[in-house]
Amino acid sequence: MIHLNDLTYRLGPRLLFDKATAALPPGGRIGFVGRNGTGKTTLFRMIAGELAPEDGSINIPARARLGRVEQEAPGGPGALIDFVLAADKERDALLIEAETALDPNRIAEIQTRLVDIDAHSAPARAASILSGLGFDHAAQHRALSEFSGGWRMRVALAAVLFSTPDLLLLDEPTNYLDLEGTLWLIEYLKTYPATMLVISHDRDMLDAVCDHIIHLDRAKLTLWKGNYTSFDKQRRELQAVQLKHKKKQDDQRRHLQEFVDRFRAKATKARQAQSRLKILAKMEPVSAMVDNEVLPFHIPSPQKPLSPPIVAMDGVSTGYDERVILSRLSLNISNDDRIGLLGSNGNGKSTFAKLVSGRLAAMGGSLRRSPKMEVGFFAQHQIDDLEPNGTPYSHVAPLMIDGTEAKIRARVAQMGFPNVKADTRVIELSGGEKARLLMGLATFNGPHLLIMDEPTNHLDIDSRAALIEAINDYEGAVMLVSHDRYLLEACADRLWLVANGTVTSFDGDMDEYTKFVLDQAGAEREAKRREAREDKPKSDANPVVDRTAKREAKKKLDQLEEQMVKMQGLLARIDDALAAPDAFTKDPAKASLLAGQRAEVERTLARLEEDWLMLSEEN
Repeated sequence: MIHLNDLTYRLGPRLLFDKATAALPPGGRIGFVGRNGTGKTTLFRMIAGELAPEDGSINIPARARLGRVEQEAPGGPGALIDFVLAADKERDALLIEAETALDPNRIAEIQTRLVDIDAHSAPARAASILSGLGFDHAAQHRALSEFSGGWRMRVALAAVLFSTPDLLLLDEPTNYLDLEGTLWLIEYLKTYPATMLVISHDRDMLDAVCDHIIHLDRAKLTLWKGNYTSFDKQRRELQAVQLKHKKKQDDQRRHLQEFVDRFRAKATKARQAQSRLKILAKMEPVSAMVDNEVLPFHIPSPQKPLSPPIVAMDGVSTGYDERVILSRLSLNISNDDRIGLLGSNGNGKSTFAKLVSGRLAAMGGSLRRSPKMEVGFFAQHQIDDLEPNGTPYSHVAPLMIDGTEAKIRARVAQMGFPNVKADTRVIELSGGEKARLLMGLATFNGPHLLIMDEPTNHLDIDSRAALIEAINDYEGAVMLVSHDRYLLEACADRLWLVANGTVTSFDGDMDEYTKFVLDQAGAEREAKRREAREDKPKSDANPVVDRTAKREAKKKLDQLEEQMVKMQGLLARIDDALAAPDAFTKDPAKASLLAGQRAEVERTLARLEEDWLMLSEEN
């Protein structure tokens, strides 16, 4: 159990935590939610020991290992797979010691411990995690320095997942992932064997993964049981009850006050009036739980709709220089289409978006765009193009050359920057505010087609809901690239898959696409195993080598069988403990921990059995 006791912390004049208290259940998969800027990342830093609270304490079990993705992307000449493997400090240290140890007893201890921690399968586990996050076999053996910052952050995430810490801290882990990587991560975290605390604004992740939600609001922490949908329902019900109680109390206070005001001066009623004043003084005010208002997004619709189709392609190909990236494109876009682009990063989604918007020319085929079509293009990387010392006002003013200051400020306020916010420097705006400004600039003239690349990064859940409402109110065509499944389900009515060098319609919904991605990943893993077996060099020509290989294989099979027996015994003991009638009433914390351990043991046993079967087939 991790206890956060009466935490108080200020960031400048802002009180982020005011005697905030919570207890994180052992083995819990806990989603951490709250508006942007309320202090979620600050709490992570306090838990990790990087910051000290002004008051209060954080109690973490002794020897518990904490894991979190560092803010800085890793780099250097080392290979990705080696960086991930090095995250398991114990395995790394044991392997180094095994090379120099001379004492037979110590050598036996080292080898026993390596078997216990399943060290032999570590490279396969590391490779599986990297593959799930988008790195193929060749990429896993390339140097970290060859990848961009976003891809290196994926490697950092892979390293933390591989190390399996007792407390896993994840801060917006999907920000650097595409939809396919996000779907894989959700599946992986569903069976995470230890305590996990994840900051996320992805509703699907919070619903699929989490069994508790901790909410930071008005400098207080509240733990709720269940996933995000359950939390949202419970909280709204509590809000309704509190509002009802507040109204009842307000009516009672008003009635008492009216009596006092009316009869205080009358001698015959003075005692009764005084009595009611005492009741008013003792009456504890009921505070209503009211959410802070979320500023809406405003996306101007086109003034004059265009005749469909606004984009028509017939056998189009496109790419860069002489290199063709996409071909065989025969698609139409109507003036009210809502298209979600699917496909792994690197397959050409950005290339296709640039082609549709006119930023990239066709290399072949027939491409027709409506000559009067205006395109609004929003991409997260464009945030870096904003003038750091500029303000929302200074960015909008050049777009309204003939506008008065009052009109310009009214338009800036409509974009979400009222009053003094209009004159706040971009460098001082939050990530969500920068995204809001960029979105306002991209849609300023009411485009006929709006292309949005990861528009929900840096937006909290309530702001994402406001964006969804704005997109659905917008009357032009929309093309979305997003890892946010909830956004795609709420806004897209057509799904196009970018894969295998072309773009085709995906006939199915997001549930079917999730199954498609996970099935495809499983098929690829099986194909690699089959290929490895087929490519295994024959050793018939060298009997000595063949006998040595068979002895090694036999030794490996024996080790796997020994570990399988050990895991089966451990699973049986856990099942016996959980089967006790009072298991969840006598010590619920211990039962919860055992349930989490059972999932990990079961997963380890399945992996051992898979390795055993594969090795048996090869020999």
